[in-house]
Amino acid sequence: MTVKIDRKIVKYSVQKPEDKAAEKAAELARTTVQPQVVKDRNGHSTNVIQMHEKLERPEMLVGSTYKIKTPISDHAMYVTINDIILNEGTGFEQRRPFEIFINSKNLDHFQWIVALTRIISAVFRKGGDVTFLVDELKAVFDPRGGYWQPGGKFMPSIIAELGHVIEKHLQTIGLIRKPGLDVHQQKMVNEKRAEFEARTKQSDAFAKSHFPDGAQLCNHCSTAAVVMMDGCMTCLNCGDSKCG
Repeated sequence: MTVKIDRKIVKYSVQKPEDKAAEKAAELARTTVQPQVVKDRNGHSTNVIQMHEKLERPEMLVGSTYKIKTPISDHAMYVTINDIILNEGTGFEQRRPFEIFINSKNLDHFQWIVALTRIISAVFRKGGDVTFLVDELKAVFDPRGGYWQPGGKFMPSIIAELGHVIEKHLQTIGLIRKPGLDVHQQKMVNEKRAEFEARTKQSDAFAKSHFPDGAQLCNHCSTAAVVMMDGCMTCLNCGDSKCG
């Protein structure tokens, strides 16, 4: 390759091997994740590594596999989420999702499965708050209609069930707080449930549900657990009530 020089040469330098090594070291320092210096409970400074997209994958990751079996497919889907452990052995140890894989014998969904796993894995590695993925996935509806899970929970799509799986995993590693009623609310729901079951016996499509026979679908948690209590429609699963 010929380079035309149209100005007068006033000085020059010869690049040495050690100069190239110094440039590579500087480039590596710019792209390497720098630990954040924080203070622990005793006031001592310590380096804390935060999740970052340039964080290199370790040789081994801790993983969990979840099985999804839907009535609209003959083959199950197996969702594997691998986590990276940051600051292991310190008071700032944290487990964060790093990558996700989905495996199934059903090749009809192969393209979107590959695309979805790559996008979700990229979001995991980006760091920050990744819990928004749960709401985005759970809000996807299948135009052909959803399906009912055993126990009376309605699932609007396979993607939505994948969102529930990721939510369950994030709850397990502590990134999302598990929803639930407090002691007093749970006691009241249990009492009202026993009272309702003793007062009435109904039978419908959800007779095998874990909740009373004849319970209706809850708009808040998508579970067939809404019954009439004290003149108000109340969900026995999440406690949602039309009367507030």
